[in-house]
Amino acid sequence: MRRTLAALLGAIGLLVGSAAPALAYEPVNVVHAETVQAGPYKLTVGFSTWPVKALQSLDFSFIPEGGIQGRTGTLSIMGPGVSRERPRPLVRHPRKREVWGLDVQSLPSEGDWTFKFTVNGAEGSGTGQLTLPVLEQPGPPMALSWSISTLPLFGLVALLVIAWRRSTPEAAPAPG
Repeated sequence: MRRTLAALLGAIGLLVGSAAPALAYEPVNVVHAETVQAGPYKLTVGFSTWPVKALQSLDFSFIPEGGIQGRTGTLSIMGPGVSRERPRPLVRHPRKREVWGLDVQSLPSEGDWTFKFTVNGAEGSGTGQLTLPVLEQPGPPMALSWSISTLPLFGLVALLVIAWRRSTPEAAPAPG
């Protein structure tokens, strides 16, 4: 009886434990929005973080007036160091299914980035664009961050070398 109860509690624990990561994702909060006119369509572009900084992860949402039902769209992103990016289809945001969006994206460098939209629907096709200023990367420079983050690895390697040297038996003196 005790084994059955322990197995049942273990199974319940695994179910609750595996559900926890799904509960960790918070909903998409739009803290800043810009409006873009793409032909006959008014498109609201929302950002989960403002101002946008280089290499900072954020969510983008693209909401046409009247919703996304019966509409399709494409998005091209061009910026410093990106000479030309092919248009990609606008898809539903993974955590906010009623709008189009990009989940946890970052822009790799500071400067002016241009988002070019094409929306197709009952009123025809329309194109519009939004130029977005992106500020410098927050925090310390990337090289310094990586250098600091590798210090524990070097400490672990040193600890393993010391433990290995202490655990190897010393050679016995030759009989003589």
